[in-house]
Amino acid sequence: MYNIKLNGVPVTLEKDMNLLEYLREYARLTSVKNGCGEGACGACMVLVDGRAFRACVLTIAKVADKSVLTVEGLSEQEKDVYSWAFIEAGAVQCGFCIPGMVISAKGLLDKNPNPTGEEIKKALHGNICRCTGYQKIEMAIAMAARALREGYVPEVKSNYRVGERMPRVDAQEKVLGIAEYVDDLKVEGMLYAAVLRSKYPRALVKHIDINQAKELAGVEAVLTARDIPGERFLGHIVHDWPTLVAEGEETRYVGDALVLVAATSKAIAREAIQLVKVDYEELASLTSTWDALAEGAPSIHPKGNLLRKTVLQRGDVEEAIAKAKYVVTQKYSTPPTEHAFLEPESALAVPEADDRLTVYVGSQSVYDDHHGIVAMLGVAPERVRVISKLVGGGFGGKEDLSVQHHAALLAWHTKKPVKLTWTRQESIKVHPKRHAAEMEFTTACDENGKLTAVKAEIITDTGAYASLGGPVLERACTHAAGPYQIANVDIIGLGVYTNNPPGGTFRGFGVTQSCFAMESNLNLLAEKLGISPWEIRFRNAIEPGGVLPNGQIADAGTAFKETLLAVQDIVEAYPEAGVACAMKNAGIGVGLSDIGRVNLKVQDGKVQILTSAACIGQGLATVLTQIVCETAGLEPKQTLVGAPDTDTTPDGGTTTASRQTVFNGEAARVAALQLKEALQKQSLTELEGQEFYGEYSGITDPMGSAKPNPVSHVAYSYATQVVILNEAGRVQTVVAAHDIGKAINPQGVSGQIEGGVVMGLGYALTEDFPLKNGVPTAKFGTLGLFRATSTPRIESIIVEKNQDNLAYGAKGIGEISTIPTASAVAGAYYLRDGKLRTNLPLEETPYSRKK
Repeated sequence: MYNIKLNGVPVTLEKDMNLLEYLREYARLTSVKNGCGEGACGACMVLVDGRAFRACVLTIAKVADKSVLTVEGLSEQEKDVYSWAFIEAGAVQCGFCIPGMVISAKGLLDKNPNPTGEEIKKALHGNICRCTGYQKIEMAIAMAARALREGYVPEVKSNYRVGERMPRVDAQEKVLGIAEYVDDLKVEGMLYAAVLRSKYPRALVKHIDINQAKELAGVEAVLTARDIPGERFLGHIVHDWPTLVAEGEETRYVGDALVLVAATSKAIAREAIQLVKVDYEELASLTSTWDALAEGAPSIHPKGNLLRKTVLQRGDVEEAIAKAKYVVTQKYSTPPTEHAFLEPESALAVPEADDRLTVYVGSQSVYDDHHGIVAMLGVAPERVRVISKLVGGGFGGKEDLSVQHHAALLAWHTKKPVKLTWTRQESIKVHPKRHAAEMEFTTACDENGKLTAVKAEIITDTGAYASLGGPVLERACTHAAGPYQIANVDIIGLGVYTNNPPGGTFRGFGVTQSCFAMESNLNLLAEKLGISPWEIRFRNAIEPGGVLPNGQIADAGTAFKETLLAVQDIVEAYPEAGVACAMKNAGIGVGLSDIGRVNLKVQDGKVQILTSAACIGQGLATVLTQIVCETAGLEPKQTLVGAPDTDTTPDGGTTTASRQTVFNGEAARVAALQLKEALQKQSLTELEGQEFYGEYSGITDPMGSAKPNPVSHVAYSYATQVVILNEAGRVQTVVAAHDIGKAINPQGVSGQIEGGVVMGLGYALTEDFPLKNGVPTAKFGTLGLFRATSTPRIESIIVEKNQDNLAYGAKGIGEISTIPTASAVAGAYYLRDGKLRTNLPLEETPYSRKK
């Protein structure tokens, strides 16, 4: 018998159990999130007798006779203050980590009502945020401290016009922990799922024995490949990823699924998995691209080990290199990296009375999920409905099917609701990562520093399955020469299958890798020329009317040079500052269908903004609200953003390619123009039930187009970032100047920049994804993610020049904020000590881990 006081209420429990499990599954307190289950992320932070602890590493016995406090137990004044502060500071993005941050803040402020900035950072050391970059969270805590000291709760400012700092529409519920993510859902009769995965990266599955698992009490279904009624192999473009590996087939990595179980509890489901017996014949695995490309290497897939070859050629590269004054050739290597979104993958599939299946997800496209589930079940599309709950971060890592189809298959067979939520270790093992890359770049210039040629070979490790490895390789190649005017380019890319975890989409989409190589080469050329890294970039910077390396003519809104000029004084004041630049497309482009769709429906006196476009923390719902209000002359209280739902929202496309603000922002503007016209004749009340549909399609030219100046993408964003080191060699300040067209919500843009920069710093200095014979060895706490105590000051400079009507002139910010950071860091260290660092994470820095 154990007695605790939970949020001020005495509770008596008869048995011991994990505290986090009790709080979530029995007390139903959803503010306490299961981010890692390893005591590393802080999403489950609670106060025990006033001290901050991670609930996942505590038991009921350890907190017996103590007081446990969660966000639900805060006073109404505290809830109001923390909500105001976090909203006003713009500290909320995906929101999954925020209740844990609030608890850490309360633990600090109860003891120290007037903390310094360093004391706030220290209090947050146990909490990880992957979205915000911490700066706005620290600001929010300082604001809350003052409000609590002075005993007032200011009102949240309600600016909402395009170009103003509008509070996020979903921020308050995220702060208070009442916002619903999939794993917060629980329905009557729900079963829990578990998945048996391959013991080896590559092995022949000779036999699977599920008899003992089926006989375990509480088990309701044990499924193998033979239980899949429709298509078994799925994928975005290449259908090469089996829902379940069948007997007689080879596994391709340790994340391969062999058996699914549904049971009445998590514990029973996991026990059943252990009872499955698999007879393997272990085979030699291919864990490097060189081994996979070697003559005589076994084929991982029937068509061989080369997924894709991409070629981008313009001009005569060999002649230009031969005539160049200076030439630099260098090899570079970047590792796979883990997305580390705070919310592990989760899905809940619920059979409905009308023989339909509703699947609740937290992914980057409900329609992508729908297509895969329908194909796997072999049913008509109308028999499956997919609804998105809030998404606790994505960064590209939630584009592929992970848990959605497995939960759906189990629910289809059992005719009962089934929830499948991965543990953090499962997530680390299974979902696709940022592609590892091996690159050789040759960069040439004339005596004036004018770039004349770039020649590159880029080899990416796409791992066991294609995922979106082909398009990622394309973007790495099409952006490899950077945002410069270079007449001669020869870029060859190879995407190679291995028995490593798959490479997929990750913020930057391949450009983070090639940018690191190109920008590092520019520093070497600048040194040969005797000019500054800033100067060589400025002399070659693309301008309106200039021709990009891919042949596209830069439009009138191009403001790359303006980003360089924005940091010129800083670079001159700090001669050893590292400088790096980047460009990134907005939209899928390259001739592919790319359509934004928004429907505005007047219902119950409000305008419902309906699109399937996923908000994964970037603030899309707020941006769409601003655009609709600006265009139609409404106020936010007159609007409501609906959840992505294949039954009710039009297909706005996947949240990828920095496309949502441009494509669905423009679709929302088009729809709102129709609504505005209607409002000139009728009131909103009189328009009840009417709908106004908007669509925007980006028309582009395909790769390999014969046009001399093809339009590869509808828009590009540009950036210049500067990294300043302190005397100890640690990053002191990052200044990030970004040309993003028009900032619909400047606070949201600066939040994306700050979060992207911190992610880029981790990529540069601390993050890695070690593999041992194809098997991941990292835990969440050993990935090398930046924490608040390591994060430098970040200064965002927003450059607004684009006057185009398209989405009010907005361009993408989600990806480009991360792309140049690693290059800028590398440049700073090169200027500091003259050591060329060609591998990430950078070696021989104060951040380097002991090996």
